[in-house]
Amino acid sequence: MTCRVGIDIGGTFTDFALLDEATGNLTVHKQLTTPDDPARAVIDGVPALLKKAGAKIGDVATLVHGTTLVTNAIIERHGAVTGMLVTKGFSDVLDIALERRYDMYDMRISYPEPLVARQFRVEVDERMGADGKVRAPLDEKEVRTAVDKLVAQGVEAIAVCYLNAQANAAHEEATGALVRAAYPKLFVSTSADVFPFIREYERWTTTTMNAFTQPMFDRYLQRLEDGLKAAGFTGALFVMTSSGGTVTVETARRYPVRMLESGPAAGVLLSAALGQIMERPDLLAFDMGGTTAKGALIRGGVPLKRYEMEVARVHEFKFGSGLPAKIPVIDLIEIGAGGGSLAHIDTRGVIAAGPRSAGAMPGPVCYGRGGENPALTDANLLLGYLDARFFLGGEMSLDTEGAAKALERVLGKPLGVDAARAAWGVHETVNENVSRAFRNHASE
Repeated sequence: MTCRVGIDIGGTFTDFALLDEATGNLTVHKQLTTPDDPARAVIDGVPALLKKAGAKIGDVATLVHGTTLVTNAIIERHGAVTGMLVTKGFSDVLDIALERRYDMYDMRISYPEPLVARQFRVEVDERMGADGKVRAPLDEKEVRTAVDKLVAQGVEAIAVCYLNAQANAAHEEATGALVRAAYPKLFVSTSADVFPFIREYERWTTTTMNAFTQPMFDRYLQRLEDGLKAAGFTGALFVMTSSGGTVTVETARRYPVRMLESGPAAGVLLSAALGQIMERPDLLAFDMGGTTAKGALIRGGVPLKRYEMEVARVHEFKFGSGLPAKIPVIDLIEIGAGGGSLAHIDTRGVIAAGPRSAGAMPGPVCYGRGGENPALTDANLLLGYLDARFFLGGEMSLDTEGAAKALERVLGKPLGVDAARAAWGVHETVNENVSRAFRNHASE
């Protein structure tokens, strides 16, 4: 067993790389993501990768996996119906947030909705002091009643968020045990386990993110494990975290919130490694995928790290307009600009692109999979940046004529320009969006 495999699932493509440690040979493979079941792309792609490399599944000792599934689930609100057990009198903390305006002069600013709807937050009469001493004991009967109520409302996961649990987790641990005993299939996240530090708003938002994504990520990892096992994989499976490290599948199941920037983190680490080889210690790492573009600063050969990030920003460039997650993370900015970003004319009457993406299904018009609205990839094809006959190394052909017609219909005719000028407009618009985001990130 001398091979290592790396896999990254993006919104449009799933990428594979196999390293033969004995020879140093690297083999890569790329195929469309399967949005209905992301694990299927991995399970189907591994044999194709092995065939290219002339290797067998038994040769693979380690498989490391990065994914943006957790981030996408929060942004698109495709997670589980989540309930919350919270200290009496504090059920509105998620709405009150930090009482901080991310734009002082915009009277119309909005904030992302909490992941737990108001009707799914149930107060529990308990209280722990900041010194860790019990002020009001936990009423177990009240907890059981609250859980029964939430289950009757159809919740799949519960976030247990009590005041000062970081000082003494006894009440949260007891509640978690009660919930698991009564409903073994219910997913439970306790705030003192997910993020055992002060400041209840950040601790509770991080915990609700964990609970919201846990059922989805657990099912995904189970399908992935089962599929790889059926294919004969007996090596070690690890999942990339937002900090650039890796964890076992068991840890990933328990703390999916740590996988928020799982895929992008790997790209930053590779940029830093390349910088060391080229003797260029100060870099801007740039990673454009099908759905998003990511940027990170590398200074002195080391990526900058933080212990907080924001997800689902209402304003892509404004810090404070998203949901805070307290996790170790490589400091990067991510905006909705990628190869699949859909082009349109906005309310100002000018070209805009993103944040909506064509994804893998149907994908950009040039993929010939039923897409009707032009994307950045269609524009780049028409401009000659992509070779229609050699896309994916010749494994996939692109429809240049279809891309041109879509660009002319959606942008060209309304603006009075031909398809090529419309394509250049999309290209320039995305370039400026990305560069503006990176300038703001560098300034911050």
